Amino acid sequence: MIVYRLTCANEHEFEAWFRDSAACDAQIAEGKVMCPHCGDSSARKSLMTPNVAPKGTDSAADGPSARRAAMMRGLRELRRKVEENCDYVGPRFAEEARRIHYGEADSHAIYGETTLEEARALTDEGIEFGRIPWAPRLDS
Repeated sequence: MIVYRLTCANEHEFEAWFRDSAACDAQIAEGKVMCPHCGDSSARKSLMTPNVAPKGTDSAADGPSARRAAMMRGLRELRRKVEENCDYVGPRFAEEARRIHYGEADSHAIYGETTLEEARALTDEGIEFGRIPWAPRLDS
């Protein structure tokens, strides 16, 4: 796994993880990398400092696999909190987000799925939402 610092057309900077450099390039070229701030899919790589462990340190404890494990634990905890505190609306996410935004439904926290096109439309309408990489459950 490798993390890249990316910038969207609106100059928002964000980080994303990829299997390797080729996977990063392919996903950017296909427009599959979306800015978490604005939903723009025209990302490009930004300058970044390489993460190199100083000589003589035990890099295994702080290496990529340890960081990835910590990231996955954090994502699983986030998923647990979202599932505990929000209403699942499934594939009706965009529809329900609009209803809440325009005052047609009571304001409450929701989560669900939406297509890339629906997400872009929500962004264009000024409806704020977040995209979370859903970590798989370990209890399946």
